[in-house]
Formats: sequence, C-alpha cells, structure tokens
Amino acid sequence: MARPKASDLTERELEVMHVFWEASDAPLTAADAQQRLATAGRELAYTTVATLVRILVEKEFLLQTNEQRPFAYKPARSFEDVSRSIVGNLVDRVFQGSREQLLLRLVETKRLSAKERALLEEVLKEKR
Repeated sequence: MARPKASDLTERELEVMHVFWEASDAPLTAADAQQRLATAGRELAYTTVATLVRILVEKEFLLQTNEQRPFAYKPARSFEDVSRSIVGNLVDRVFQGSREQLLLRLVETKRLSAKERALLEEVLKEKR
C-alpha cells in the first residue's frame, strides 16, 4: 500500500517557504529561492531547491504564477495561516490539546524578556 502524502512541512520545505514569504508576494523562481538561501548561508543544490518547490506546489503551499519557463511561484498560504496550523498541531500532538501546558513550557524554559512580557500583556489585554 502506498504511503499517503504528508501535508506537514519538513524542515527544508519550511526553510524554502520562508524565502517565498519574505519575498512579499513577488513571484520567485527556484533559482531565485536557491540564491536567497545561499545569501542567507544555506547552500543547497539547485536540483534540491527545485524538488522542494515542486513538492510545495503538490502540497498546495506554493502556486505557479506563469506558464513559461522559468516558472515562478508565490505562497498559496500565508505565514500566519501555516504557523497557526503548525502550532495547533503541536498543541494537539505533544500537549494533548492543552494550550496551558504549552505556555508553561515556553515560560519555564527561558525567562521572558521585558519586550516579550510587554507583548504578552498587550495580547492578554486585547483578549479580555
């Protein structure tokens, strides 16, 4: 029996998605993405990046924006949407749905900076 396609992003796929999100909806080619990764210190072969882009299209995280080569792509899903989904999956899988346990782990692992504390207080005020 064939293994079902994974809908989650691998670490490398997430790296590539960050490149596309940072491009601010300006379509990029696989070569553009490879160059931006290299500039950021992440050397990957063009074929690797092109394969990751193809997989991201298949998983519906990227959209092809043109019909001629070189193909260009833009995010099909926003960073906010994807990160919300990843965090939700983390809460469900690791913390059995307990956001409280996630918050406790985040706070007990490292002391909050003044900036983080202020941001958290602001978010909590808005939610009331």
